[in-house]
Amino acid sequence: MCPRSGTIILFLLFNMAKQNRALLVEGKIGKTLFYMSLPMIVGIIGMVLFNLVDTYFVGRLGADELAAISFTFPVIFLIGSITMGLGIGTSSVISRAIGEGNNYKVQRLTTDSIILSIILSAIFLLAGLLTIRPLFRLMGATSEVLPLIEEYMSIWYLGMPFVIIPMVGNNAIRATGDTKTPALIMFTAIVVNITLDPLLIFGPGPFPRLELKGAAIATVIARAVTMIVAFYVLYRRDKMVTFAKPEIKDVMGSWKKILYIGLPAAGTNLIIPLSIGIITRLISQYGKNAVAAFGVGSKVEMFAMAVIMALSSVLAPFVGQNWGAEKIGRINRGIRISQFFSLIWGVALFFLFLFMSDRIAGIFNDNVEIVNLTSLYLIILSVSYGFQGVLRLSGSALNALNKPLPSAALSILQMFVLYIPLALIGSKMTGIKGIFAAGAIANIAAGSAAFLLLRRFTTSNGAGDRGADVISEADIFGRKSDDLL
Repeated sequence: MCPRSGTIILFLLFNMAKQNRALLVEGKIGKTLFYMSLPMIVGIIGMVLFNLVDTYFVGRLGADELAAISFTFPVIFLIGSITMGLGIGTSSVISRAIGEGNNYKVQRLTTDSIILSIILSAIFLLAGLLTIRPLFRLMGATSEVLPLIEEYMSIWYLGMPFVIIPMVGNNAIRATGDTKTPALIMFTAIVVNITLDPLLIFGPGPFPRLELKGAAIATVIARAVTMIVAFYVLYRRDKMVTFAKPEIKDVMGSWKKILYIGLPAAGTNLIIPLSIGIITRLISQYGKNAVAAFGVGSKVEMFAMAVIMALSSVLAPFVGQNWGAEKIGRINRGIRISQFFSLIWGVALFFLFLFMSDRIAGIFNDNVEIVNLTSLYLIILSVSYGFQGVLRLSGSALNALNKPLPSAALSILQMFVLYIPLALIGSKMTGIKGIFAAGAIANIAAGSAAFLLLRRFTTSNGAGDRGADVISEADIFGRKSDDLL
């Protein structure tokens, strides 16, 4: 990234409005959700593109390299999920402190969350470097792919602080109500990664050809840029970081508050990557091309579902604010609009992949088997993407209604009760096609269960911790029309 580009980005970040809080308890619901989702869509697509760029360029190297990076996906996803839990805890406690108008508390919590992320980075770095070979052998990596995995992950682990610290920092920025700056920070990382990947992987001109090592180095450098920019915003623009010497009890108090929310959130987030790791192990019996196809298909799926992921991020504060304002009609209307949109989006994706999946798969690799398996994955799974979106949206709404355990239970139902057992059965009956079908069935069943469960919580006295309040259908649908539109 050239100095002029860097200057422009810093100028935009510094002059961007510090407060972008949205009042979600008034106005047209669909319009509110749409405009709040836009910055999140940019940020999430940026995050997914970051991985897709690596997959695209590594896929040019060959099937072994593509399989190697596909094996790393569940581990990277797992670490990201734990970090995301820490970020959720950080955002929650900082946003409350901002609401209280306590600037010292905001600075203390922000600074202490960064310190905690540094400690977590050191733990993951050490544990990761010591367990590369045994962990990926357990996941089914063959002797020809394992050295490539070690080549990539040994560098990626060294860049761990650049992964974890900016993720926590971006959540601290979001706590102010600013969803635009984190999106711009992620966009900056994409620009750096897209620029460096082909240079360091293939080595044109004066650049060395580093192949898989080059992909890892490019990722670490791009993540380092996000850390620098996020810290700049927190320290210089928002003045949320302090270098004043703290009392140990204050630091411990901050960590306790952050982890009280962050640990349960991280535990829920861990369900998906752990399950993906098990499914990757199951798919590995069909060879490295199957693993490569699963890795490509999973990342294309994440990109396709970015809109729903963004909407679910917005739905949580929407439900929370309207619950606090006792506008139950708006909650139900917002949930229904979101779920309906998810089902329509799922239908659109199905037809897209039905006719275009082979071309999309061919972007990442020209191996016929990998392309065919990726196409098969996308066609089968896309049948269930609408229901997968309903499940994700319901989880966000349940968390906002102070019902994290039912949200976690739905994830457990999807992955451990349905997906993994059905994948084992499907693999025995119809091979890899049965594994893919198991994923679709699990999404449909869990999404349907989530719809019914959320309806129960929003139409009964289970709709949150409101003491003796009982919310009936008449209460909900008897609201004035301006409360619903």
